[in-house]
Amino acid sequence: MKLSYRAMKPRTVVLAFALYFAAAIHGAAAAPKFVPLFNGRDLSNFKAEDSKDFWRVENRVLIGENNAALKGNYLWTQKEYRDFVIEFDVRWKTTTPRGVDTGLEMRKPHIQLQLGVSGSLRVDMSGSFYTGGKPAYPEAGQAKDAKKLMKPEGEWNTFRIQAKGNTFTCWINGTKASEYTDPKFSGAAPLGFQIHAGAVMKCEYRNIKIVEL
Repeated sequence: MKLSYRAMKPRTVVLAFALYFAAAIHGAAAAPKFVPLFNGRDLSNFKAEDSKDFWRVENRVLIGENNAALKGNYLWTQKEYRDFVIEFDVRWKTTTPRGVDTGLEMRKPHIQLQLGVSGSLRVDMSGSFYTGGKPAYPEAGQAKDAKKLMKPEGEWNTFRIQAKGNTFTCWINGTKASEYTDPKFSGAAPLGFQIHAGAVMKCEYRNIKIVEL
């Protein structure tokens, strides 16, 4: 914003300065102040004891892989969250017909942001919200343009998820992909990164950061 003060009266100059700095302060306050949730070294901040057979860290990347029994697992955070914004990079590569089935579980009762192939629908529902109800993926919460927004399989995609009040929003690579509102999912709870049972799969996460609202 460029201001020209020569043609302004003193009061106008003062007002212009006030508006300029107010806008600057508001912009700074509006920017989320993320903190790392995953430190790139180990599973600090997570309940790792029950997940060590499924999750590991290599080259600053969090890797989730199912075990031989295909039991599946959730890597839960130590802390509970209600209103938050979380952002991360994720990638996977399909090696079996079943496909990769991962995602982020949040709130109480649980609602999930699906990543990869839905276990119930057997189609890719990345960026859509799974409620477990009927329908399990409400149309209002589906990311119908996810394939257009995502990079080719095997490349990193950036997801941002916001839970604020009754509304859940997902952005894929900087573009809003889905939004779902439901007062049912109101309780604070740990966040859980999922490896779905019954699937031969491997997923990778990096740059996981979060801000509470």
